[in-house]
Amino acid sequence: MASPGKKSYPLRIDPALWEQLQRLAANDLRSVNAEIEFLLREALARRGIRIAPVQPDEGSGESP
Repeated sequence: MASPGKKSYPLRIDPALWEQLQRLAANDLRSVNAEIEFLLREALARRGIRIAPVQPDEGSGESP
């Protein structure tokens, strides 16, 4: 289930690419979803597109 405020999107992906994403995510101590989001933000930044950092939901119990 997607987090509140996040867009859910089904992704068809090559198994070899998925395997590498799993390895990267494990090395960075992230979920595969978080790793994909990180890589997409990195790719956009290289193209000069900046996205504001994700802020934790108020009342979620997470500290900034």
